[in-house]
Amino acid sequence: MKPIFTIHTGEYLVGTYIEKHFNNYNVWIPSKDRGIDLLVTNKWNQKKAVSLQVKFSKDFLATHMADIFQQGSKACGWWTINREKLKASIADYWVFTLHAFKKTDIQFIIIKPDYFLKRIDDIHGKKHKIIQTYLWVTEKKKCW
Repeated sequence: MKPIFTIHTGEYLVGTYIEKHFNNYNVWIPSKDRGIDLLVTNKWNQKKAVSLQVKFSKDFLATHMADIFQQGSKACGWWTINREKLKASIADYWVFTLHAFKKTDIQFIIIKPDYFLKRIDDIHGKKHKIIQTYLWVTEKKKCW
């Protein structure tokens, strides 16, 4: 184990949100990166666990999009996804985290990695190793 350990912004935002809104759960940070960023367990016996892989993006809606694209939208993030890492993921869920700068709120897109891979394959096919993807969150809490 390395003596100095930090978590990134997305992990902090997800962990803080869970601790604030779900009192019956504990959030754990693994000591080594094995493809799981956070482990969430129930508080009473800690025998049930969910593993999370967290991805963070700044809000491109406020900084790179024309006003016409901002209408009805909360935030837009951009991620570079390695198809093989997604396919091999052992996490129960991937959490894409967006801090919407214009409205100062946080959006979480929670998806199972196998379902996300299927959606990526349906859109882009299987030929690309690296996928550049934008995820948009609307005012109606829809993601596209």
